Amino acid sequence: MAEAERLRRVPGASLAFFLTDRCPVGCGHCSVSARVDGPTIRDWELFGEVVAGVAGLPELRVVAVTGGDPFVERRGLIHAVGAFAAAGKAVVLFTSGYWARPPVPGWIRQVLELTSTVYLSTDSYHAAAAAGVGPQRLRAAAETVLDAGCHLVLQVLDEPGAIEAARELCPTADLSVIAPLPAGRGSGLFAPAPARPLRDFGRCGLLNSPTVRYDGRVSACCNEAVITGAGPAGLRRQVRTAADLAPALAGFRADPALTLVGRHGPAALSLLVDGPVRTICQACWAGVDRVATDPAALAAATVLAGVGAPDGAR
Repeated sequence: MAEAERLRRVPGASLAFFLTDRCPVGCGHCSVSARVDGPTIRDWELFGEVVAGVAGLPELRVVAVTGGDPFVERRGLIHAVGAFAAAGKAVVLFTSGYWARPPVPGWIRQVLELTSTVYLSTDSYHAAAAAGVGPQRLRAAAETVLDAGCHLVLQVLDEPGAIEAARELCPTADLSVIAPLPAGRGSGLFAPAPARPLRDFGRCGLLNSPTVRYDGRVSACCNEAVITGAGPAGLRRQVRTAADLAPALAGFRADPALTLVGRHGPAALSLLVDGPVRTICQACWAGVDRVATDPAALAAATVLAGVGAPDGAR
């Protein structure tokens, strides 16, 4: 897990591949509002181009396949994981483990055998959902993942008893503890963070790990709202062919406002953004919007930050 987190902060070394908006579990806190009937792959020719574009990135080392739950999209998951693995990319899968009903289908085992690491999500919302993943099925999922030779990370919500339950489930697994996100269905459950001055936020390393969707939408980062279509248009690109992907990603690396946030944090946008803000994402959005309408302010902010002409290096 430490290696995966390190690579997320190396420019060009990793990206998230958002395979589907669908998930059958229906957790009350889902940050992307995935549903059992949510949008999924429709244009298979475009999907093939997007997968080929990701597989063809020479500097890319890790692809994190996420959603929704990737296992709900059998055909797409088999194709994508096979292509990424064949191209020498390490595959990381994020899932709830809902599929671990005995007997586990053979195609799932085949996908796992091509996968390096599985992040298995577990929390009270997963267990309480209408199609919830209880302890027995979660244990079966963990055993299937380990039997396939994958490294296992249990991803738990920061809530009472979660860490202890995860350690009891699998003492050898890595633990990833995540904060509740007030996004998607979670926006009605969790209180937003208090507003803080821009200087309180460090630089955003996640700008080095963009997101590519099944429909060709490419996002500058992993923010759930941006992935699902919210936020400034400048944080997204649309690709149609495999050849379009590398230039789209290079465009994010060269974006001047994103360069400032990635190198120095929101404090570098103090001439562009009125603080305080609740999240680093709020500051980034405001900065990208301002840049689109006021290039002179961006030039002043760049000089103030002492970075000279933006070159995309973060």
